[in-house]
Amino acid sequence: MTTPPDFARQRTVMIHPQAPEHPGFGRPCNGCGLCCLAEPCPLGMVVSRSRTGACKALLWADDVNIYRCGVLARPKTFIPWLPARLVRALARRWIAAGAGCDAHLERVQNGG
Repeated sequence: MTTPPDFARQRTVMIHPQAPEHPGFGRPCNGCGLCCLAEPCPLGMVVSRSRTGACKALLWADDVNIYRCGVLARPKTFIPWLPARLVRALARRWIAAGAGCDAHLERVQNGG
């Protein structure tokens, strides 16, 4: 099976205009949100009830102009039946918090 050309794998996601640029693979997360807008992580799949599209738990933080994982920021909003401490621990593990960006994605501006 051959790999499709790059143009065939391009997708468009709507991103907040104030979001920081994608930090690059392996770099520390800066809250750009691109990974969660492209597809949900395993926990996001549960919360979003979908394996595709933007994660329903992704939150925009106006005060600091970054995206945040809603399951980490507001665990009781998304998984109210489990203790918040447990939900945060699971979320950190499933989103690989502190491990660096694992999204092989590129942000292209309109018309780019």
